[in-house]
Amino acid sequence: MPSDDRLIVALDVPNALEGLALAEKLGDSVSFYKIGLGMLTGGGLALANELKSELGKRIFLDMKLFDISATVESAVRGLAQFDLDFLTVHGDPHVVRAAKEGVGGKDMKILAVTILTSLDRSDLDAGLIKAGDIPDLVVERASRAFEAGADGIIASPQEAAMIRALPIAKGRLIVTPGVRPVGAALGDQKRVATPAQAIADGADHIVVGRPVWQAADPLAAATAILSELNSAQAVNPNRT
Repeated sequence: MPSDDRLIVALDVPNALEGLALAEKLGDSVSFYKIGLGMLTGGGLALANELKSELGKRIFLDMKLFDISATVESAVRGLAQFDLDFLTVHGDPHVVRAAKEGVGGKDMKILAVTILTSLDRSDLDAGLIKAGDIPDLVVERASRAFEAGADGIIASPQEAAMIRALPIAKGRLIVTPGVRPVGAALGDQKRVATPAQAIADGADHIVVGRPVWQAADPLAAATAILSELNSAQAVNPNRT
C-alpha cells in the first residue's frame, strides 16, 4: 500500500539503530516519523537527519520545548537548521511566539501542545492547573496558541472536532497522538480514538507508536492503519 503522510509513526524505541531498523522494515509504506525526547540521547537528531536526507522521510521532532523566550528562540533557531517538518513546543503564548521567531524563514511548522493525552482531570488537579473540563481547557489553550502564531496544535482525538470548529483553526494543523486501532492496548494514554475517528473529527495527522513498533509484524500493523485511513469513515473536514 502506498504511503500516506497522515500517518506519523512514533519511533519511541531506545536508540537510533533500532529506529532505523524499524524504518527499514516499514519501507515505503510510511513516509512520516516522530522522534521524541526518549531518543534524544540515543542518537535521535542523527536519525532524523538520516531519515530526512537519505530516505526522504518527513520528520516530526517532538521536543515539547518550554523555557524563557530567549532560550526557546535560540533552541528553535538551532533545530530549524536540520530541515525538519514539525517541532513541538508547549502552548503557552510566550513560548509559541518565541518559537516562531526562532524558525525564521525555514519551513518547519511549530505545533503547540495543549494538554498531554496521558493526563486526566486528577493529574491537572495535582499540578495545580485551574479548574474546568479538559476539553474546554484544551480548546482555550489551542485558541491562545493560534493567536500567538502556532501553525498547528497537538491535542487528543477527543478534542479535535472542538478545535477544528474554531474560526481561527481554519487552515491550521491538528495532530493527534493517543490514537489506537480497535483492540490495541491503551498503554499510558487516557484520551484516545481510532485512526478513522480521529481523522473524521478534524485531525490532519495521527501519531501511532506502540501499536506499530510493538507488533509482531510492524509492516502489517502500519498497513492496517493505512487501510483504515483510506476508508469511507475517515474524511477530514479540513481537506474537503
